[in-house]
Order: sequence, then C-alpha cells, then structure tokens
Amino acid sequence: MLNIADTLHQWYGRARPFALATVIHVSGSAPLPVGTALAVDMEGTAVGSVSGGCVEAAVYELCQHVLAHGGPPVRTRFGYSDDDAFAVGLTCGGEIEVLVQRVEPAAEAHLATALEAVLAGRSCAVAQVIDGPGEFLGRILHVPDGGPHDGTLGGENEDKVVVAHARALLRAGRTARIEVGGDTDTCPRRLTVLVHTHAPRPRMLIFGAVDFAGALSQAGRFLGYHVTVCDARPVFTTQARFPHADEIVTDWPHRYLAATETDARTAVCVLTHDAKFDIPVLRLALALPVGYVGAMGSRRTHGHRVDLLREAGVPEEQLARLHSPIGLDLGARTPEETAISITAEIIAHANRGTGLPLSHGTGRIHPPAQPLPDLATAP
Repeated sequence: MLNIADTLHQWYGRARPFALATVIHVSGSAPLPVGTALAVDMEGTAVGSVSGGCVEAAVYELCQHVLAHGGPPVRTRFGYSDDDAFAVGLTCGGEIEVLVQRVEPAAEAHLATALEAVLAGRSCAVAQVIDGPGEFLGRILHVPDGGPHDGTLGGENEDKVVVAHARALLRAGRTARIEVGGDTDTCPRRLTVLVHTHAPRPRMLIFGAVDFAGALSQAGRFLGYHVTVCDARPVFTTQARFPHADEIVTDWPHRYLAATETDARTAVCVLTHDAKFDIPVLRLALALPVGYVGAMGSRRTHGHRVDLLREAGVPEEQLARLHSPIGLDLGARTPEETAISITAEIIAHANRGTGLPLSHGTGRIHPPAQPLPDLATAP
C-alpha cells in the first residue's frame, strides 16, 4: 500500500472512506510484488495497480462493491487459465491473491501517521493482518523506526511479536509475510501478517573518481540508490564530473567508509585500480555487513590484489565475498556498458539470480522468497 502513499494521504485529508486492494500472495511469474496496492475512493477514482493491467477491471469492481456494501475484507485469487486468460486471468502464467478492505480514515488514524512518515522520507513499517479470525482480518499496525508502535492487531502479545519482526524487516528494507500466534500460553490466535516497509534509498558507494564512476553513478541512481562518489584527489572529485551522484566526497576511501553509515543493502564498488586506495578500503568493506563488494581490474590485478589482502590479514571467508573482476560477463567495453555489467551483477547477487539468460533456464523465473531476517538483534 505504501506505493500509493501520496494519494491515500490526500484521501485521509478528506476523511472519506476508500477501498484498498492489496497483493498478499504471489506465485509464478506474477507481474507485481507482494504489498503492491490499488485503491478506489467514493467518487470511483482509482490509483495504483495489482497486476500491471491483467486483472485491474475485476479488482476495481470488487473494490466498488466492498466500498458500497461494507462488510468484512474479501480475499480473492486470480490465476492463468486457457478459458479466461484474456478476461480476468493472468496471461503471464502467474497467480496472485488480493485482499480488498474498506478503510475508514476516522477509525484507522494510525495509518495516516504511517503515510505521513513515508511522505516525509522517514523509515516505517505497516503490519496488516491478511489471514486469521474474521474480526482481525485487515487490521493495521504502524511501526515507526524508533518509538512505540501505533494501533493493534488483536492483543499485546501478538503486537509485540509482530513489532519485532517488522523492525527486523525494516532494517533489511524488505516487505514480507509472517506467521505469528498459535501458542495457547502467549499468542492463542494464529495470524498471517503482511509487513509493508518503507526505508531510505539503499546506498551505492563508488570509490574512484574515474570515467566508469560517472556512468555507474547514473545507473545506480536510476535503480534507486543514493549514490556517493568518493576519491582522495580533489581535482577529479567534482560535481561537474558526476552530476548524477547524490553526494561527492573528497577523502581517503577507507577513512570515509569507516565514518559513514552502511547496512545490508549497501553496494560498495571500488574502481580506483590503485593498491594504496584499494587495499585499505576493501579490507574494511569485506569486514562490514554490506550487501555487495566489488572491485574493478584485470584478472592479473585481481590476483595481485587478493595476495595483498591476504598479507593484510583478510580471512578467506571474507575474501570469498569479493566480486572481482567486478560485473557480469556482457562483453562490456564502454563506461556505460560496464555500468550495466556492474549493476546487473549487483541485482543478481541481491536477488540470488544466476546471471544466465532466461532462455537457457527452465522452471520458475522468480525464485522463492528469501528467509526472514534474524530477529536476534531486534529491539
């Protein structure tokens, strides 16, 4: 639902009910991910999407029905069939399940708080009950990034468990379904909850103010990264050379990396080709829990670099995290082609893709969801 936060916030301002249709389950090659939503207001205005076009008309009609007649939330499934593929089925061959509920702004004020946080660029999570006892279906809980949660899903114990999961998912920047309850002593009600997350843009740290960094900063920004270009040489590290970067830093790479914030979504790309810069920053980057670490250079440069990292005391399990030579084998030569090669590898690594042509494979295009984040450090 957070994909349409701006419009939902406007509708809250008018204090008029609306119907919210949320994708709560996806299988096969469905076009949009879990958490995507479509909403319809009292005037029939629609915003968002649940299928990229395949079943929009059917979901719109269901939204209008729920909005007009009220009642409990409705779950419905759309999938591919030869008979209705071009009517309301998914011609892509996938299957989606949608939850449609009527939202009363006056009764769900905590959702307005979450929408305000999203529009202000603050991190937050929204937990939505998508399966369980009828009276709990559709309930919403707002979990800010710090501070107490707002709303309830049914009970103090259930809320506590869901909040812990939501904060873990928020740290990872992931939207996911979770199962809670079923324990007669603590959480007797078994609930399936969809946790929507809104987190700041992931970071791409590019070390080395070279021509390849210019193209990579543009590609990284296109993919939604907050891009930083860092180099110790002020003559090369200018906004004019890197107009697509969000931040230009003149500093030694390892010193900047040690002082800046990173997380599990951060991509570190070392493009300097110079051991006096490469080795200190890679030694630090490989020890951090970042999502991706890559370094540019020939295979000969890579071999020499690995030897120097071993001499610097970097253990083998950390060296195994290094993507070097950086990028996928696309035959890239220009800075722009190389940027596509690097970002393709980052995408494949983040999503556990093979990097192979889809035409060479069989079975599902989209892999199963990754395991949930570890809750050991959840507050």
